[in-house]
Amino acid sequence: MEEYLSLAFLLQVLQIIAIDILLGGDNAVVIALACRKLPESQRNKGIAYGVIGAIALRVVLIFFALQLLALPFLKIVGALLLLWIGIKLLQPEDDDHDNVEGATTLMGAIKTIVIADAVMSLDNVIAVAGAAKGDMGLVVFGILISIPIIVWGSKFVLKLMDRFPVVITLGAGLLGWIAGGMFVTDEFLKDYLQHAPSWLHYVTSVIGAVAVVLVGKAIAARQAPAEQAPLVDLAKKD
Repeated sequence: MEEYLSLAFLLQVLQIIAIDILLGGDNAVVIALACRKLPESQRNKGIAYGVIGAIALRVVLIFFALQLLALPFLKIVGALLLLWIGIKLLQPEDDDHDNVEGATTLMGAIKTIVIADAVMSLDNVIAVAGAAKGDMGLVVFGILISIPIIVWGSKFVLKLMDRFPVVITLGAGLLGWIAGGMFVTDEFLKDYLQHAPSWLHYVTSVIGAVAVVLVGKAIAARQAPAEQAPLVDLAKKD
């Protein structure tokens, strides 16, 4: 019981909740789009059952991810994917929800929500598995706490991110931090790093966080002028 009240455990729970909020913000949008054509009396059921199904699927995916991360090189690959996800998080977002069709039946809406969540959950699954460090109980606990935050608080969180971009930067840095720590705990590197100093984990975590923020911001800055160029050309024609 004491381990579940420790500071380390609470910090891991907070990491998982932060990941679910940052990478699960689209879930509320998908749920709304999938249920928009349902009769008013069935919408709440569609949302509730769809969320339960999506969360259950995610827990199963994370369970398998935790098992796979015990294999050599898998944590290295997972860390590299997390770095990419963190960098992508700092890029301007495109609205890619147009392909989510509203269903006219309750089962159709639930199916749409679960399938869409499965397709969109790869980044979330990898990040949560990395933060959990093999503790499935921690995964379930963190996700259960984050469910109401995602479903009812996602709009507030999205507004907060729009108003304070630093929240997104901190989230991307968190993914880099997890990636850096995950990289040096890979099974393949254990023999090589068995005599490494205890602070190596923190150094690689800091390097991962800084790398994600610097690279992500640099790519975003290079993309901005390219996106503005067509607008300038149109202005000149007018």
